[in-house]
Amino acid sequence: MAFKMLHTCYRVKNLQESIAFYKEALDFEIVKERDFPDAKFTLVYLSNSLTTDEYELELTYNYDQTEPYTIGTGYGHIAVESDDLEATHARHLAAGFDVGPLKSLANNAASYYFITDPDGYRIEIIQAK
Repeated sequence: MAFKMLHTCYRVKNLQESIAFYKEALDFEIVKERDFPDAKFTLVYLSNSLTTDEYELELTYNYDQTEPYTIGTGYGHIAVESDDLEATHARHLAAGFDVGPLKSLANNAASYYFITDPDGYRIEIIQAK
Protein backbone atom coordinates (compact mmCIF):
# COMPACT_ATOMS: atom_id res chain seq x y z
CA MET A 1 0.00 0.00 0.00
CA ALA A 2 1.33 3.46 -0.89
CA PHE A 3 0.09 6.91 0.03
CA LYS A 4 0.72 10.34 -1.47
CA MET A 5 -0.13 13.77 -0.08
CA LEU A 6 -2.67 15.51 -2.34
CA HIS A 7 -3.81 18.77 -0.80
CA THR A 8 -4.51 20.83 2.28
CA CYS A 9 -7.94 22.47 2.56
CA TYR A 10 -8.60 25.92 3.97
CA ARG A 11 -12.10 27.34 4.26
CA VAL A 12 -12.05 30.99 3.24
CA LYS A 13 -14.54 33.80 3.69
CA ASN A 14 -13.56 35.84 0.61
CA LEU A 15 -12.40 33.63 -2.26
CA GLN A 16 -11.09 36.39 -4.52
CA GLU A 17 -9.14 38.04 -1.68
CA SER A 18 -7.57 34.70 -0.76
CA ILE A 19 -6.65 33.86 -4.36
CA ALA A 20 -5.06 37.31 -4.76
CA PHE A 21 -3.04 36.81 -1.56
CA TYR A 22 -1.64 33.41 -2.56
CA LYS A 23 -0.86 34.65 -6.09
CA GLU A 24 0.95 37.77 -4.89
CA ALA A 25 2.60 36.44 -1.74
CA LEU A 26 3.62 32.95 -2.86
CA ASP A 27 3.39 32.93 -6.68
CA PHE A 28 0.64 30.31 -6.59
CA GLU A 29 -1.63 29.89 -9.60
CA ILE A 30 -5.03 28.30 -9.99
CA VAL A 31 -4.61 24.68 -11.05
CA LYS A 32 -8.30 23.85 -11.17
CA GLU A 33 -11.60 25.28 -10.03
CA ARG A 34 -14.86 23.47 -9.39
CA ASP A 35 -18.14 25.15 -8.56
CA PHE A 36 -21.04 23.27 -6.95
CA PRO A 37 -24.00 25.70 -7.03
CA ASP A 38 -26.52 23.12 -5.79
CA ALA A 39 -24.38 22.48 -2.71
CA LYS A 40 -23.43 26.19 -2.52
CA PHE A 41 -19.64 25.95 -2.49
CA THR A 42 -16.63 26.45 -4.76
CA LEU A 43 -13.27 24.68 -4.63
CA VAL A 44 -10.12 26.33 -5.98
CA TYR A 45 -6.84 24.41 -6.08
CA LEU A 46 -3.57 26.37 -6.07
CA SER A 47 0.00 25.34 -6.70
CA ASN A 48 3.16 26.75 -8.27
CA SER A 49 5.67 25.70 -10.90
CA LEU A 50 8.15 24.52 -8.25
CA THR A 51 5.75 21.99 -6.75
CA THR A 52 7.05 18.74 -8.18
CA ASP A 53 4.82 16.35 -6.24
CA GLU A 54 1.50 17.80 -7.45
CA TYR A 55 0.64 18.88 -3.92
CA GLU A 56 -2.01 21.61 -3.84
CA LEU A 57 -3.66 24.09 -1.52
CA GLU A 58 -7.44 23.80 -1.74
CA LEU A 59 -9.46 26.92 -0.94
CA THR A 60 -13.07 26.10 -0.11
CA TYR A 61 -15.59 28.92 -0.39
CA ASN A 62 -19.04 28.29 1.09
CA TYR A 63 -21.56 30.71 -0.43
CA ASP A 64 -23.49 31.33 2.78
CA GLN A 65 -20.52 31.93 5.11
CA THR A 66 -20.74 35.49 6.44
CA GLU A 67 -18.61 35.25 9.58
CA PRO A 68 -14.87 34.55 9.67
CA TYR A 69 -13.97 30.94 10.31
CA THR A 70 -12.60 30.02 13.71
CA ILE A 71 -9.12 28.55 13.45
CA GLY A 72 -8.82 25.90 16.13
CA THR A 73 -6.05 25.64 18.68
CA GLY A 74 -4.77 22.50 16.94
CA TYR A 75 -3.86 24.28 13.70
CA GLY A 76 -0.21 25.27 13.39
CA HIS A 77 0.82 26.21 9.87
CA ILE A 78 1.80 25.05 6.42
CA ALA A 79 5.37 25.61 5.24
CA VAL A 80 6.72 26.99 1.98
CA GLU A 81 10.38 27.10 1.00
CA SER A 82 12.08 30.23 -0.39
CA ASP A 83 15.42 30.33 -2.19
CA ASP A 84 16.05 33.87 -0.84
CA LEU A 85 14.44 34.29 2.56
CA GLU A 86 15.56 37.89 3.21
CA ALA A 87 14.37 39.11 -0.20
CA THR A 88 11.05 37.28 0.21
CA HIS A 89 10.62 38.77 3.68
CA ALA A 90 11.32 42.28 2.34
CA ARG A 91 8.86 41.72 -0.54
CA HIS A 92 6.12 40.61 1.86
CA LEU A 93 6.73 43.57 4.19
CA ALA A 94 6.65 46.03 1.28
CA ALA A 95 3.35 44.53 0.09
CA GLY A 96 1.84 45.23 3.52
CA PHE A 97 1.13 41.61 4.44
CA ASP A 98 0.90 40.48 8.08
CA VAL A 99 4.52 39.34 8.43
CA GLY A 100 6.52 38.28 11.49
CA PRO A 101 10.23 38.85 12.08
CA LEU A 102 13.01 36.76 10.58
CA LYS A 103 14.11 34.03 13.00
CA SER A 104 16.76 31.32 13.16
CA LEU A 105 17.01 28.13 15.19
CA ALA A 106 20.14 27.34 17.20
CA ASN A 107 23.22 26.47 15.15
CA ASN A 108 21.44 27.92 12.08
CA ALA A 109 19.46 24.70 11.74
CA ALA A 110 16.75 26.71 9.94
CA SER A 111 15.90 30.31 9.13
CA TYR A 112 12.26 31.27 8.75
CA TYR A 113 9.41 33.72 9.37
CA PHE A 114 5.63 33.55 9.37
CA ILE A 115 3.12 35.33 7.16
CA THR A 116 -0.65 35.28 7.80
CA ASP A 117 -3.25 35.03 5.05
CA PRO A 118 -6.53 37.05 4.96
CA ASP A 119 -8.37 34.36 6.97
CA GLY A 120 -5.74 34.12 9.70
CA TYR A 121 -3.96 30.96 8.51
CA ARG A 122 -0.23 31.08 9.25
CA ILE A 123 2.34 30.08 6.66
CA GLU A 124 5.96 29.43 7.58
CA ILE A 125 8.44 30.63 4.98
CA ILE A 126 11.70 28.66 5.31
CA GLN A 127 15.09 29.32 3.73
CA ALA A 128 15.97 26.63 1.21
CA LYS A 129 19.06 24.65 2.15
